[in-house]
Amino acid sequence: MGTEIKTWQIIDGKLVDVNTSLKEQGRNEPYDLEPWLASNPEIIGTDILIIGRQVMTKSGPIDLLGIDRAGNTVIIEIKRAELPREALAQAIDYASDVAEWTVDRLGEICADYNKKTFEEAFNEAFQDSDLENININSTQRIVLIGFTIEASLERMVAWLSNSYGVNLNAIILSYVKTKGGEELLTKTSVISEEIEQERRRKQKKFEIPMSDEAGTHSSAA
Repeated sequence: MGTEIKTWQIIDGKLVDVNTSLKEQGRNEPYDLEPWLASNPEIIGTDILIIGRQVMTKSGPIDLLGIDRAGNTVIIEIKRAELPREALAQAIDYASDVAEWTVDRLGEICADYNKKTFEEAFNEAFQDSDLENININSTQRIVLIGFTIEASLERMVAWLSNSYGVNLNAIILSYVKTKGGEELLTKTSVISEEIEQERRRKQKKFEIPMSDEAGTHSSAA
């Protein structure tokens, strides 16, 4: 198993394990977790506007679809338990479809979800950005969200991000219900937000340089 967050509550000077799960507390992904994240996108990352929920692609629905200040679409895949390695393939499949979407289509999705035009929603969320000079949907980001992460997936996310600068991250949440009944949600990320922001400033398309010889590849200098 990869990264997992555990929490203890201090009661009368003693540490009490208060780790719980959404399932144990009768919470679930579509009716609780998705709305929490949609209404508080800062949990997912800074400068993200959610423009759609359960947005249909050729391969199935995207849990949450967002857009960031730079105009990149953000494909958000959510699991209420462990993030399996298959979640990455699923999100890449969605992203490959979203990459072909026009601004008009994104505008329709945004208007249906936010009840305002894409321009209105974007300018309201990112007041210091000039939408006219932003290339919308030129790049896609993927964010995987769960409560634990399969070790192989954590390794893949780190490798793709660190070695090739892929716009990919995984967020591990911890849901806690204290002895007093308060509900808490904490998070950690495979790739820190500071590193993510720096890479987006130097943004380029994901490209693995390949050689002409079968079975080998070389890195560009």
